[in-house]
Amino acid sequence: MRRFLLLYATQQGQAKAIAEEICEKAFVHGFSADLHCISESDKYDLKTETAPLVVVVSTTGTGDPPDTARKFVKKIQDKALPVDFFAHLRYGLLGLGDSEYTYFCNGGKIIDKRLQELGAQHFYATGHADDCVGLEFVVEPWIDGLWAALTKHFTSTRGKEEINGALQIASTASQRMDPVKPELLHIESRVELLRLADSGRRDSEVQEQNAVNRDQSSALIAESEPSLTHSVPPLSQASLNIPALAPEYLQVHLHELLGQEESRASVTPVDPVFQVPISKAVQLTTNDAIKTTLLVELDISKTDFSYQPGDAFNVICPNSDSEVQHLLQRLQLTDRREHCVVLKIKGDTKKKGAALPQHIPEGRSLQFILTWCLEIRAVPKKAMLRALAEHAAGPDRRRLHELCSRQGAADYGRFVRDAHTGLLDLLLAFPSCQPPLALLLEHLPKLQPRPYSCASSNLSHPGKLHFVFNIVEFLSPTTMEVLRRGVCTGWLATVVASILRPDTQVSPAEGGPAPAPEISISPRTTGFFHLPSDPAAPVIMVGPGTGIAPFIGFLQHREKLQEQHPEGHFGAMWLFFGCRHKERDYLFREELRHFYKRGILTHLKVSFSRDAPVGEEEAPVKYVQDNMWLHSKQVARVLLKESGYIYVCGDAKNMAKDVNDTLVEIISKETGVEKLEAMKTLATLKEEKRYLQDIWS
Repeated sequence: MRRFLLLYATQQGQAKAIAEEICEKAFVHGFSADLHCISESDKYDLKTETAPLVVVVSTTGTGDPPDTARKFVKKIQDKALPVDFFAHLRYGLLGLGDSEYTYFCNGGKIIDKRLQELGAQHFYATGHADDCVGLEFVVEPWIDGLWAALTKHFTSTRGKEEINGALQIASTASQRMDPVKPELLHIESRVELLRLADSGRRDSEVQEQNAVNRDQSSALIAESEPSLTHSVPPLSQASLNIPALAPEYLQVHLHELLGQEESRASVTPVDPVFQVPISKAVQLTTNDAIKTTLLVELDISKTDFSYQPGDAFNVICPNSDSEVQHLLQRLQLTDRREHCVVLKIKGDTKKKGAALPQHIPEGRSLQFILTWCLEIRAVPKKAMLRALAEHAAGPDRRRLHELCSRQGAADYGRFVRDAHTGLLDLLLAFPSCQPPLALLLEHLPKLQPRPYSCASSNLSHPGKLHFVFNIVEFLSPTTMEVLRRGVCTGWLATVVASILRPDTQVSPAEGGPAPAPEISISPRTTGFFHLPSDPAAPVIMVGPGTGIAPFIGFLQHREKLQEQHPEGHFGAMWLFFGCRHKERDYLFREELRHFYKRGILTHLKVSFSRDAPVGEEEAPVKYVQDNMWLHSKQVARVLLKESGYIYVCGDAKNMAKDVNDTLVEIISKETGVEKLEAMKTLATLKEEKRYLQDIWS
């Protein structure tokens, strides 16, 4: 078999799952994939590697490579490396990202660019998969085309060697990749990759023909609207291309625990975890506000946890206890929830390189693992739907096959991915599905800690750390009358309920303080969202809603610096803040007034998107970008003439994009250049680290 090196750099498990899929399909196509996490540098050596390289890379934060790739990236970015360091290397790269963020697929792009700078060459076009529209629209055709590219590579490098029959790829795929022109070696457009999907052969998939019973089909046709549980023609009558079933690899035993104490799982083996008490919790919004916003103060005085304003940190949170109990009940494992989970690799597994999941610790109870270790609300991948279908019957089985099929891609996007349908939703929707526990442990990803921005300065609040969040609420996709809360925000709201007080209450309630609840936190290593090193540089801050959090830390920090250096020169500080209603959700209203009166905050521009104009006054501006446009001359002057900095924090999907577009318009208008030139100017600001974003979806 022809060997290739397969590396993945993952943050939440997506890249790893895709790499494992490639590894398993490789065998079917007559290849042998040598699979490793990119962090396992002792198991591979690119300097001496002669086989082709395939890399799957995710993106984290606002455009960083994942934590597992940090050392690798640092190593290859060594400026002392010669330009031909990787001249012998031939590779293909698949980047994962989300186009709602400005630096789309930037984790992959960083590695891709640097490999080329060091002399490596593509043997296959780079793919950029977009989680915003569905990774599978790019991932599946990219994997389909990989086998033809590998075949071409081995054919060209070992021309006379006979090719095994298992390596023959359909002629359409061969024509697609032959020749592989240099100008095609960097595929940016999802459209191009979608075209590949149309022309590529459905290798490694099994055909499901004539799976629909005619009577069943007639009943479904009567339903004019598709849903999670049923389809309509043509899908309901189609022959399906469904993915090959992923091989089972875990053997699960449940043993009774003997009263052992269980502590919370750590985030990762390398991150320090701090158990800290909550010293204060304040509701910042009124009870009639659309969203409830809380400020929480942590006491870090007895730890060595340190931070700067603008940093973020992780909160280690559990799944909802009620959802865990419902899941145990649905799996008929309620009476064994306290039993210890013992995992082993199945002796007869066909999964290559099968290993025990690192995020499932040894000697823990089933309830602990479902509560602290597995993301039970994760949107199931198609591989999991395919596995669940094996344990369902009748219409349920057919529908699960549809949802994981090529033909059912639109329904998967609408009813699973976009609806944020989780495992429990699926098990409630498909009652005949009775999966074994091993299936869940094989397919559910690690429960990720949730990141939050620091909303304080240690100069202003020594030994304390503040953060702010909205209590996220949404309707269940399967039972729309049930209101759910966010995994972390819902838990935090419950944890602080005993000590929560309204914003107007300055001191704790009478009757003695309630015992301080504790939570676990860990630092985040990618600190980039910091104030300029030169305090004389002017700063523009854009942060509607809870996006104001890091800027409160900035302002507290600046206030203390100005007190310590009364003769110092400090640049102007602009804040563009926005909320729905002035009287309901104007966060940190009094604090901002205080900073403004003291001259710390030199310009405060606030917009209220839902407040109607009073009397005959003009309609107020609705959004932060509208206020920026009103002050376009000043914004342009700060950024282009005074070497100022602009920071944007908040929603990536709408606000950050609108602010970016407004900045392009401002630069174009105030400098008299075309939009393309204005975009280049903005790109330069990003490169100079003077346009910084801390955004989330």
